[in-house]
Amino acid sequence: MKLNEISDNKGARKSRMRVGRGIGSGKGKTAGRGQKGAKARSGVSIAGFEGGQMPLHMRIPKRGFNNIFAKDYAEVNLGLVQKAIDAGKLDAKKPINHAALKAAGLARGGKDGVRLLGKGEFKAKAQFVVAGVSAGAKAAVEKAGGSVEVPAAKADAAE
Repeated sequence: MKLNEISDNKGARKSRMRVGRGIGSGKGKTAGRGQKGAKARSGVSIAGFEGGQMPLHMRIPKRGFNNIFAKDYAEVNLGLVQKAIDAGKLDAKKPINHAALKAAGLARGGKDGVRLLGKGEFKAKAQFVVAGVSAGAKAAVEKAGGSVEVPAAKADAAE
């Protein structure tokens, strides 16, 4: 097989419909746009426009807001960490941090680090280095003989 011989499977790419090419094509004359009006013309048909009447999305009351300063944590429950340790995906003898949890497939996203939550059973003696921890999770880890370290955030140190 050569690079210039590689091609898509039959039907993998659909060719575009050429409109306005005669009555026999089935898309001649008005080219599938119907008769006259704003939608038949180019560059019009504004989404959400209601002919000058106040559009619905502007009439209804608004609530809430998006906090642009909110921290983005990957939330990980202790039960899942215990499962990963039992399965051999995590090593309880080494410190468990964001990188280790990500490698084990437990922490997804979380550009500000990991927050440890206390759902599930936890029996392993492990040392955690995480950005945040709930009171219940901290108690469960310390009860099992482990420790939780929360280093000061970089952004807070700058202020």
